[in-house]
Amino acid sequence: MSGIDFNGDVGEGMPHDGALLPLMTSANIACGGHAGDADIMRATVAMAHQHGVVIGAHPGFEDRANFGRVERTLSPAELRALIIRQVERLREIATVHHVKPHGALYNLAARDRAVAEVIAGAVWEVDRSMALFALAGSELVAAGRACGLVVAEEVFADRSYQPDGTLTPRGQPGALIETESAMVDQVMRMIEEGTVRATDGTDLRIKADTLCLHGDGANAVPFARILRRELGKRGVAVRAFARARS
Repeated sequence: MSGIDFNGDVGEGMPHDGALLPLMTSANIACGGHAGDADIMRATVAMAHQHGVVIGAHPGFEDRANFGRVERTLSPAELRALIIRQVERLREIATVHHVKPHGALYNLAARDRAVAEVIAGAVWEVDRSMALFALAGSELVAAGRACGLVVAEEVFADRSYQPDGTLTPRGQPGALIETESAMVDQVMRMIEEGTVRATDGTDLRIKADTLCLHGDGANAVPFARILRRELGKRGVAVRAFARARS
């Protein structure tokens, strides 16, 4: 039987975290950079504990006006400090099992090896036992493994892929997958066949350790329910990455 971790980006001030978390196995909790604050982090951690969801940190560019989705230029020292600062905020509240960058920082680290190395090094410095969640096949995967971290290669239920394996930028048509059938088809092909169809129609090889559904989407909760149902029907075990590796 195949298996997959099912993660969601939460603690970002969205009203449906309470309904979404019971459907997840791992939670990426915003750390006060692009969204969230200490009270939201505490409340989200409490909900995650209630439902047995593994906690991870979700650091991003400190740009609330753009929800961390616009790239910013930081020096290596500034970026290292940002990662450490945000992850440590969450570690003051809970045990953190993994780190997943957010938004523009995630996409930048996926293609820029120097940025990826700074992020991986900062995670290692904070706690080398934490896993790093990174876009499957990306520079962040390579940097994390080179640094000695355990890396979970991440795939997306609600985003389309470019021919080079990166996510389609949100400003482009077709970036978001908005129908149930397209979402389920993409997810099952990635898990069962190890492939994803890019926007130009080509099939790319892809490794799926953890599956993400964005928590800020209007259909996040119904889509999560559909995915859990379909994964169960097809015999795919849903379990937290941190528990599967222990």
